[in-house]
Amino acid sequence: MAKKPGIPKGTRDFSPSEVARRQYIMQTIRKGFEHFGFHPIETPSFENYDTLMGKYGEEGDRLIFKILNSGDYLSKVNDEVLEERSSQKLTPYISEKALRYDLTVPFARYVVQHQNDIEFPFKRYQIQPVWRADRPQKGRFREFFQCDADVIGSTSLWQEVEFVLLYDSIFTNLGVHGVTIKINNRKILSGIAEVIGAKDKLIDFTVALDKLDKIGEEGVRKEMEEKGITPEAIDKVSPLFNLNGSFTEKLEQMTQMLSASEEGMKGIEELQFIYNEVESVGLKSANFKLDVTLARGLNYYTGAIFEVAAPDTVQLGSIGGGGRYDDLTGIFGLKNMSGVGISFGLDRIYLVMEELGLFPETVNASSKVMFLNLGSAEMAYSLKAAMQLRELGIKTELYPDNAKIGKQFQSADKKGIPFVVVVGSQEMETQSYTLKNLTSGEQETLSFQQMIERLQ
Repeated sequence: MAKKPGIPKGTRDFSPSEVARRQYIMQTIRKGFEHFGFHPIETPSFENYDTLMGKYGEEGDRLIFKILNSGDYLSKVNDEVLEERSSQKLTPYISEKALRYDLTVPFARYVVQHQNDIEFPFKRYQIQPVWRADRPQKGRFREFFQCDADVIGSTSLWQEVEFVLLYDSIFTNLGVHGVTIKINNRKILSGIAEVIGAKDKLIDFTVALDKLDKIGEEGVRKEMEEKGITPEAIDKVSPLFNLNGSFTEKLEQMTQMLSASEEGMKGIEELQFIYNEVESVGLKSANFKLDVTLARGLNYYTGAIFEVAAPDTVQLGSIGGGGRYDDLTGIFGLKNMSGVGISFGLDRIYLVMEELGLFPETVNASSKVMFLNLGSAEMAYSLKAAMQLRELGIKTELYPDNAKIGKQFQSADKKGIPFVVVVGSQEMETQSYTLKNLTSGEQETLSFQQMIERLQ
Protein backbone atom coordinates (compact mmCIF):
# COMPACT_ATOMS: atom_id res chain seq x y z
CA MET A 1 0.00 0.00 0.00
CA ALA A 2 1.38 3.39 -1.01
CA LYS A 3 2.45 5.70 1.81
CA LYS A 4 0.03 8.56 2.40
CA PRO A 5 1.62 11.80 1.08
CA GLY A 6 2.26 14.73 3.35
CA ILE A 7 4.03 18.09 3.54
CA PRO A 8 6.87 19.27 5.82
CA LYS A 9 5.94 20.63 9.25
CA GLY A 10 5.55 24.39 9.26
CA THR A 11 4.25 24.52 5.67
CA ARG A 12 0.69 24.57 4.40
CA ASP A 13 -1.55 23.96 1.41
CA PHE A 14 -4.08 26.71 0.72
CA SER A 15 -7.62 26.15 -0.55
CA PRO A 16 -9.19 28.46 -3.16
CA SER A 17 -11.04 30.42 -0.46
CA GLU A 18 -7.87 30.80 1.63
CA VAL A 19 -5.91 32.01 -1.39
CA ALA A 20 -8.64 34.56 -2.17
CA ARG A 21 -8.44 35.90 1.39
CA ARG A 22 -4.64 36.02 1.37
CA GLN A 23 -4.71 37.88 -1.94
CA TYR A 24 -7.17 40.37 -0.47
CA ILE A 25 -4.72 41.13 2.35
CA MET A 26 -1.77 41.41 -0.04
CA GLN A 27 -3.70 43.67 -2.43
CA THR A 28 -4.70 45.96 0.44
CA ILE A 29 -1.09 46.13 1.68
CA ARG A 30 0.21 46.64 -1.86
CA LYS A 31 -2.23 49.48 -2.44
CA GLY A 32 -1.18 51.10 0.85
CA PHE A 33 2.51 50.85 -0.07
CA GLU A 34 1.92 52.43 -3.46
CA HIS A 35 -0.21 55.24 -2.02
CA PHE A 36 2.78 56.14 0.19
CA GLY A 37 5.13 56.21 -2.81
CA PHE A 38 6.84 52.80 -2.60
CA HIS A 39 7.84 50.83 -5.71
CA PRO A 40 7.97 47.02 -6.12
CA ILE A 41 11.05 44.86 -6.58
CA GLU A 42 11.62 41.10 -6.36
CA THR A 43 14.71 39.07 -5.42
CA PRO A 44 15.51 35.33 -5.74
CA SER A 45 14.10 32.85 -3.22
CA PHE A 46 17.65 31.79 -2.34
CA GLU A 47 20.85 33.77 -1.91
CA ASN A 48 24.52 32.91 -1.64
CA TYR A 49 25.25 31.35 1.76
CA ASP A 50 27.69 34.09 2.78
CA THR A 51 25.18 36.82 1.83
CA LEU A 52 22.87 35.71 4.64
CA MET A 53 25.09 34.20 7.32
CA GLY A 54 26.28 36.48 10.11
CA LYS A 55 23.59 39.11 9.47
CA TYR A 56 20.91 38.03 11.97
CA GLY A 57 22.84 37.23 15.14
CA GLU A 58 23.55 33.78 16.54
CA GLU A 59 19.88 32.87 17.01
CA GLY A 60 18.88 33.97 13.51
CA ASP A 61 21.79 32.22 11.80
CA ARG A 62 20.67 28.89 13.28
CA LEU A 63 17.27 29.29 11.62
CA ILE A 64 18.57 29.72 8.07
CA PHE A 65 17.70 26.84 5.73
CA LYS A 66 20.88 25.78 3.90
CA ILE A 67 20.73 24.24 0.42
CA LEU A 68 23.05 21.30 -0.27
CA ASN A 69 25.33 21.65 -3.28
CA SER A 70 24.35 19.51 -6.24
CA GLY A 71 26.35 16.42 -7.15
CA ASP A 72 28.71 14.59 -4.79
CA TYR A 73 28.93 17.45 -2.29
CA LEU A 74 31.09 15.52 0.21
CA SER A 75 33.87 14.66 -2.23
CA LYS A 76 35.54 18.09 -1.90
CA VAL A 77 35.59 18.08 1.90
CA ASN A 78 38.95 17.16 3.39
CA ASP A 79 39.17 14.27 5.85
CA GLU A 80 40.13 16.49 8.77
CA VAL A 81 36.84 18.46 8.56
CA LEU A 82 34.83 15.26 8.15
CA GLU A 83 36.43 13.64 11.18
CA GLU A 84 35.57 16.65 13.38
CA ARG A 85 31.86 15.95 12.77
CA SER A 86 31.14 19.67 13.28
CA SER A 87 28.14 20.89 11.28
CA GLN A 88 29.29 24.50 11.61
CA LYS A 89 32.66 23.75 10.01
CA LEU A 90 31.22 21.34 7.45
CA THR A 91 28.37 23.51 6.17
CA PRO A 92 30.47 26.04 4.17
CA TYR A 93 32.00 23.12 2.24
CA ILE A 94 28.71 21.49 1.25
CA SER A 95 26.35 24.46 0.97
CA GLU A 96 26.94 27.55 -1.16
CA LYS A 97 23.33 28.77 -1.11
CA ALA A 98 20.52 29.27 1.44
CA LEU A 99 16.83 30.14 1.38
CA ARG A 100 16.27 33.78 2.29
CA TYR A 101 15.50 34.34 6.00
CA ASP A 102 13.90 37.74 5.44
CA LEU A 103 13.61 40.38 2.71
CA THR A 104 15.80 43.07 4.30
CA VAL A 105 19.27 41.58 3.83
CA PRO A 106 18.51 40.57 0.21
CA PHE A 107 17.28 44.15 -0.28
CA ALA A 108 20.60 45.49 1.02
CA ARG A 109 22.40 43.19 -1.41
CA TYR A 110 20.12 44.43 -4.22
CA VAL A 111 20.90 48.07 -3.42
CA VAL A 112 24.65 47.50 -3.47
CA GLN A 113 24.52 45.46 -6.66
CA HIS A 114 22.29 47.98 -8.51
CA GLN A 115 23.42 51.22 -6.85
CA ASN A 116 24.27 52.90 -10.16
CA ASP A 117 20.70 52.41 -11.42
CA ILE A 118 18.91 53.59 -8.27
CA GLU A 119 17.73 57.11 -7.47
CA PHE A 120 18.20 57.73 -3.73
CA PRO A 121 16.36 57.91 -1.42
CA PHE A 122 14.95 54.65 -2.78
CA LYS A 123 11.51 53.56 -1.57
CA ARG A 124 10.82 49.90 -2.32
CA TYR A 125 8.26 47.33 -1.31
CA GLN A 126 8.47 43.57 -1.65
CA ILE A 127 5.85 40.86 -1.08
CA GLN A 128 7.48 37.42 -1.28
CA PRO A 129 7.92 34.23 0.78
CA VAL A 130 10.75 33.64 3.28
CA TRP A 131 11.88 30.52 5.13
CA ARG A 132 13.01 29.87 8.71
CA ALA A 133 13.98 26.57 10.34
CA ASP A 134 11.89 27.46 13.37
CA ARG A 135 9.76 25.27 15.63
CA PRO A 136 6.24 25.43 14.16
CA GLN A 137 3.41 26.65 16.40
CA LYS A 138 0.27 28.78 16.12
CA GLY A 139 1.08 31.78 13.96
CA ARG A 140 4.67 30.63 13.37
CA PHE A 141 5.56 28.79 10.20
CA ARG A 142 8.70 27.65 8.40
CA GLU A 143 7.49 29.10 5.11
CA PHE A 144 5.59 32.36 5.12
CA PHE A 145 5.15 35.60 3.23
CA GLN A 146 6.63 38.92 4.29
CA CYS A 147 5.33 42.24 3.05
CA ASP A 148 8.14 44.78 3.44
CA ALA A 149 8.54 48.47 2.73
CA ASP A 150 11.90 50.24 3.10
CA VAL A 151 13.45 53.62 2.42
CA ILE A 152 17.20 53.64 1.91
CA GLY A 153 19.51 56.61 1.41
CA SER A 154 17.96 58.99 3.96
CA THR A 155 18.58 59.63 7.66
CA SER A 156 15.45 61.77 8.02
CA LEU A 157 13.17 60.88 10.92
CA TRP A 158 10.21 61.88 8.76
CA GLN A 159 10.51 58.37 7.30
CA GLU A 160 9.80 56.85 10.74
CA VAL A 161 6.82 59.17 11.13
CA GLU A 162 5.44 58.04 7.77
CA PHE A 163 5.90 54.37 8.63
CA VAL A 164 3.77 54.78 11.76
CA LEU A 165 1.10 56.43 9.62
CA LEU A 166 1.46 53.70 6.97
CA TYR A 167 0.89 50.96 9.54
CA ASP A 168 -2.18 52.79 10.82
CA SER A 169 -3.56 53.36 7.31
CA ILE A 170 -3.19 49.76 6.11
CA PHE A 171 -4.56 48.11 9.25
CA THR A 172 -7.49 50.54 9.20
CA ASN A 173 -8.22 49.66 5.56
CA LEU A 174 -8.10 45.95 6.47
CA GLY A 175 -10.62 46.58 9.24
CA VAL A 176 -8.11 45.50 11.91
CA HIS A 177 -8.74 48.30 14.39
CA GLY A 178 -7.01 48.60 17.74
CA VAL A 179 -3.54 47.32 16.83
CA THR A 180 -0.74 48.69 18.99
CA ILE A 181 2.27 50.15 17.19
CA LYS A 182 5.13 49.79 19.65
CA ILE A 183 8.32 51.79 19.21
CA ASN A 184 11.70 51.91 20.91
CA ASN A 185 15.16 53.07 19.88
CA ARG A 186 18.34 51.04 19.80
CA LYS A 187 20.26 54.09 21.03
CA ILE A 188 18.21 53.96 24.22
CA LEU A 189 19.11 50.30 24.70
CA SER A 190 22.79 51.13 24.10
CA GLY A 191 22.49 53.97 26.59
CA ILE A 192 21.00 51.67 29.23
CA ALA A 193 23.78 49.12 28.68
CA GLU A 194 26.28 51.96 29.02
CA VAL A 195 24.95 53.39 32.30
CA ILE A 196 24.80 49.95 33.96
CA GLY A 197 28.34 49.14 32.84
CA ALA A 198 27.40 46.34 30.42
CA LYS A 199 28.13 48.01 27.07
CA ASP A 200 30.19 45.04 25.92
CA LYS A 201 27.13 42.81 26.54
CA LEU A 202 24.69 44.90 24.49
CA ILE A 203 23.49 42.06 22.21
CA ASP A 204 23.10 39.62 25.12
CA PHE A 205 21.30 42.32 27.08
CA THR A 206 18.86 43.22 24.27
CA VAL A 207 18.12 39.61 23.29
CA ALA A 208 17.19 38.80 26.91
CA LEU A 209 15.20 42.02 27.40
CA ASP A 210 13.19 41.34 24.24
CA LYS A 211 11.82 38.18 25.91
CA LEU A 212 10.27 40.00 28.89
CA ASP A 213 6.68 39.43 27.74
CA LYS A 214 7.38 35.72 27.18
CA ILE A 215 9.49 34.65 30.15
CA GLY A 216 8.84 37.42 32.69
CA GLU A 217 11.22 39.44 34.85
CA GLU A 218 12.75 36.45 36.63
CA GLY A 219 13.40 34.67 33.32
CA VAL A 220 15.08 37.77 31.88
CA ARG A 221 17.22 38.21 35.01
CA LYS A 222 18.30 34.58 34.83
CA GLU A 223 19.23 34.79 31.14
CA MET A 224 21.18 38.03 31.66
CA GLU A 225 23.15 36.48 34.52
CA GLU A 226 23.90 33.42 32.38
CA LYS A 227 25.31 35.80 29.73
CA GLY A 228 27.67 37.35 32.27
CA ILE A 229 25.76 40.49 33.23
CA THR A 230 26.20 41.11 36.97
CA PRO A 231 23.24 41.13 39.42
CA GLU A 232 24.20 44.71 40.37
CA ALA A 233 23.89 45.82 36.74
CA ILE A 234 20.55 44.04 36.39
CA ASP A 235 19.26 45.79 39.54
CA LYS A 236 20.07 49.17 37.95
CA VAL A 237 17.91 48.29 34.94
CA SER A 238 15.03 46.82 36.98
CA PRO A 239 12.84 49.97 36.62
CA LEU A 240 12.47 49.00 32.95
CA PHE A 241 10.55 45.88 33.88
CA ASN A 242 7.63 47.89 35.29
CA LEU A 243 7.72 51.21 33.39
CA ASN A 244 4.23 52.75 33.28
CA GLY A 245 2.48 55.89 32.11
CA SER A 246 1.86 57.71 28.84
CA PHE A 247 4.37 57.95 26.00
CA THR A 248 5.62 61.31 27.29
CA GLU A 249 5.74 60.16 30.93
CA LYS A 250 7.83 57.12 29.97
CA LEU A 251 10.24 59.37 28.03
CA GLU A 252 10.60 61.59 31.10
CA GLN A 253 11.46 58.58 33.27
CA MET A 254 13.97 57.35 30.69
CA THR A 255 15.53 60.83 30.54
CA GLN A 256 16.33 60.58 34.25
CA MET A 257 17.85 57.12 33.83
CA LEU A 258 19.93 58.05 30.76
CA SER A 259 21.04 61.60 31.58
CA ALA A 260 24.68 60.44 31.73
CA SER A 261 24.57 58.76 28.29
CA GLU A 262 24.92 60.96 25.20
CA GLU A 263 23.78 58.13 22.93
CA GLY A 264 20.79 57.31 25.13
CA MET A 265 19.68 60.96 25.16
CA LYS A 266 19.95 61.05 21.36
CA GLY A 267 17.54 58.09 21.22
CA ILE A 268 15.08 59.90 23.50
CA GLU A 269 15.30 63.02 21.30
CA GLU A 270 14.50 60.95 18.19
CA LEU A 271 11.50 59.25 19.80
CA GLN A 272 10.16 62.59 21.03
CA PHE A 273 10.26 63.98 17.48
CA ILE A 274 8.47 60.94 16.01
CA TYR A 275 5.81 61.03 18.73
CA ASN A 276 5.16 64.77 18.33
CA GLU A 277 4.71 64.54 14.56
CA VAL A 278 2.48 61.46 14.70
CA GLU A 279 0.35 63.17 17.35
CA SER A 280 0.03 66.30 15.20
CA VAL A 281 -1.49 64.24 12.36
CA GLY A 282 -3.38 61.73 14.49
CA LEU A 283 -4.00 58.03 13.98
CA LYS A 284 -7.19 56.54 12.51
CA SER A 285 -7.52 53.36 14.56
CA ALA A 286 -4.12 52.26 15.94
CA ASN A 287 -2.57 52.86 19.36
CA PHE A 288 0.97 54.26 19.55
CA LYS A 289 3.04 53.12 22.51
CA LEU A 290 6.62 53.44 23.77
CA ASP A 291 7.95 50.03 24.86
CA VAL A 292 11.50 50.33 26.19
CA THR A 293 11.79 46.55 26.55
CA LEU A 294 11.28 46.15 22.81
CA ALA A 295 14.69 45.04 21.56
CA ARG A 296 14.27 42.68 18.59
CA GLY A 297 17.51 40.72 18.72
CA LEU A 298 18.49 41.33 15.10
CA ASN A 299 21.97 42.77 14.86
CA TYR A 300 21.33 45.40 12.22
CA TYR A 301 18.93 47.82 13.93
CA THR A 302 20.60 51.04 15.03
CA GLY A 303 17.77 53.54 15.62
CA ALA A 304 14.01 53.24 15.85
CA ILE A 305 12.57 49.75 16.41
CA PHE A 306 8.95 48.95 15.54
CA GLU A 307 6.63 46.12 16.48
CA VAL A 308 2.89 45.86 15.90
CA ALA A 309 0.77 43.85 18.31
CA ALA A 310 -2.62 42.40 17.37
CA PRO A 311 -5.76 43.87 18.99
CA ASP A 312 -6.12 42.94 22.66
CA THR A 313 -9.01 40.57 21.89
CA VAL A 314 -6.65 38.29 19.92
CA GLN A 315 -3.83 36.44 21.65
CA LEU A 316 -1.32 36.23 18.81
CA GLY A 317 1.55 38.60 19.53
CA SER A 318 3.43 40.46 16.82
CA ILE A 319 1.86 40.98 13.38
CA GLY A 320 4.48 43.40 12.07
CA GLY A 321 7.82 44.99 12.86
CA GLY A 322 10.88 46.80 11.59
CA GLY A 323 13.37 49.52 12.34
CA ARG A 324 16.22 51.82 11.34
CA TYR A 325 19.51 50.35 10.13
CA ASP A 326 22.21 52.98 9.65
CA ASP A 327 24.73 50.93 7.72
CA LEU A 328 23.18 47.66 6.59
CA THR A 329 24.65 47.98 3.10
CA GLY A 330 28.08 48.42 4.70
CA ILE A 331 28.22 44.65 5.13
CA PHE A 332 28.37 44.49 1.33
CA GLY A 333 30.85 47.33 0.89
CA LEU A 334 28.53 50.35 0.44
CA LYS A 335 29.13 52.59 3.47
CA ASN A 336 26.99 55.33 5.01
CA MET A 337 23.72 54.25 3.42
CA SER A 338 21.08 54.61 6.13
CA GLY A 339 17.73 52.91 5.78
CA VAL A 340 14.54 52.21 7.66
CA GLY A 341 11.85 49.66 6.97
CA ILE A 342 8.82 47.79 8.24
CA SER A 343 7.23 44.42 7.59
CA PHE A 344 3.66 43.08 7.72
CA GLY A 345 3.20 39.49 8.89
CA LEU A 346 0.70 38.25 6.30
CA ASP A 347 0.01 34.87 7.88
CA ARG A 348 -0.60 36.27 11.35
CA ILE A 349 -2.75 39.08 9.96
CA TYR A 350 -4.83 36.38 8.23
CA LEU A 351 -5.33 34.57 11.56
CA VAL A 352 -6.37 37.83 13.25
CA MET A 353 -8.88 38.69 10.53
CA GLU A 354 -10.26 35.16 10.51
CA GLU A 355 -10.70 35.11 14.29
CA LEU A 356 -12.41 38.51 14.28
CA GLY A 357 -14.54 37.77 11.18
CA LEU A 358 -13.17 40.75 9.25
CA PHE A 359 -13.06 39.36 5.70
CA PRO A 360 -15.73 40.97 3.48
CA GLU A 361 -18.32 38.58 2.07
CA THR A 362 -17.26 39.61 -1.43
CA VAL A 363 -13.79 38.07 -0.87
CA ASN A 364 -14.13 34.55 -2.24
CA ALA A 365 -12.76 32.38 -4.99
CA SER A 366 -16.11 31.21 -6.34
CA SER A 367 -17.39 31.94 -9.80
CA LYS A 368 -20.43 34.21 -9.97
CA VAL A 369 -22.35 31.97 -12.37
CA MET A 370 -22.27 28.47 -13.83
CA PHE A 371 -23.89 27.40 -17.12
CA LEU A 372 -25.34 23.91 -16.85
CA ASN A 373 -24.70 21.31 -19.54
CA LEU A 374 -27.82 20.02 -21.34
CA GLY A 375 -26.07 18.89 -24.53
CA SER A 376 -23.57 19.91 -27.22
CA ALA A 377 -25.75 22.45 -29.01
CA GLU A 378 -26.81 24.03 -25.73
CA MET A 379 -23.16 24.22 -24.59
CA ALA A 380 -22.09 25.92 -27.82
CA TYR A 381 -24.85 28.52 -27.25
CA SER A 382 -23.82 28.92 -23.60
CA LEU A 383 -20.11 29.24 -24.41
CA LYS A 384 -20.66 32.37 -26.51
CA ALA A 385 -22.61 33.98 -23.66
CA ALA A 386 -20.02 32.87 -21.10
CA MET A 387 -17.21 34.50 -23.06
CA GLN A 388 -19.12 37.79 -23.19
CA LEU A 389 -19.74 37.67 -19.43
CA ARG A 390 -16.04 37.02 -18.80
CA GLU A 391 -15.13 40.06 -20.89
CA LEU A 392 -17.37 42.09 -18.60
CA GLY A 393 -15.40 40.84 -15.58
CA ILE A 394 -17.99 38.34 -14.35
CA LYS A 395 -16.45 35.07 -13.14
CA THR A 396 -18.14 32.41 -15.24
CA GLU A 397 -17.74 28.67 -15.68
CA LEU A 398 -19.43 25.89 -17.63
CA TYR A 399 -20.18 22.44 -16.25
CA PRO A 400 -18.13 20.22 -18.59
CA ASP A 401 -20.04 16.92 -18.43
CA ASN A 402 -23.56 16.17 -19.60
CA ALA A 403 -24.45 14.72 -16.18
CA LYS A 404 -27.79 14.54 -14.40
CA ILE A 405 -29.17 18.02 -13.80
CA GLY A 406 -29.40 17.43 -10.04
CA LYS A 407 -25.71 16.62 -9.87
CA GLN A 408 -24.87 19.82 -11.73
CA PHE A 409 -26.96 21.93 -9.37
CA GLN A 410 -25.31 20.20 -6.43
CA SER A 411 -21.85 20.93 -7.84
CA ALA A 412 -22.62 24.67 -8.15
CA ASP A 413 -23.98 24.73 -4.61
CA LYS A 414 -20.91 22.98 -3.16
CA LYS A 415 -18.62 25.44 -4.94
CA GLY A 416 -20.53 28.37 -3.48
CA ILE A 417 -21.61 29.66 -6.89
CA PRO A 418 -24.69 31.86 -6.35
CA PHE A 419 -26.23 31.66 -9.86
CA VAL A 420 -26.75 28.97 -12.48
CA VAL A 421 -27.93 29.37 -16.06
CA VAL A 422 -30.08 26.72 -17.72
CA VAL A 423 -30.15 26.73 -21.51
CA GLY A 424 -32.49 24.31 -23.31
CA SER A 425 -34.08 24.22 -26.75
CA GLN A 426 -36.71 26.80 -25.76
CA GLU A 427 -34.09 29.33 -24.58
CA MET A 428 -32.12 28.82 -27.79
CA GLU A 429 -35.24 29.47 -29.91
CA THR A 430 -36.12 32.68 -28.04
CA GLN A 431 -32.48 33.84 -27.58
CA SER A 432 -32.97 33.86 -23.82
CA TYR A 433 -31.43 32.40 -20.64
CA THR A 434 -33.03 30.92 -17.52
CA LEU A 435 -31.15 32.30 -14.50
CA LYS A 436 -31.62 30.73 -11.09
CA ASN A 437 -30.49 32.32 -7.81
CA LEU A 438 -29.37 29.40 -5.64
CA THR A 439 -29.59 31.48 -2.48
CA SER A 440 -33.18 32.69 -2.86
CA GLY A 441 -34.44 29.97 -5.20
CA GLU A 442 -35.80 32.64 -7.57
CA GLN A 443 -35.74 31.68 -11.25
CA GLU A 444 -36.24 33.99 -14.28
CA THR A 445 -36.05 33.70 -18.05
CA LEU A 446 -34.15 36.74 -19.28
CA SER A 447 -32.57 38.34 -22.33
CA PHE A 448 -28.78 38.50 -22.36
CA GLN A 449 -28.80 42.17 -21.32
CA GLN A 450 -31.20 41.46 -18.45
CA MET A 451 -29.00 38.60 -17.29
CA ILE A 452 -25.99 40.93 -17.23
CA GLU A 453 -27.91 43.41 -15.07
CA ARG A 454 -28.84 40.69 -12.57
CA LEU A 455 -25.28 39.36 -12.36
CA GLN A 456 -23.66 42.77 -12.00
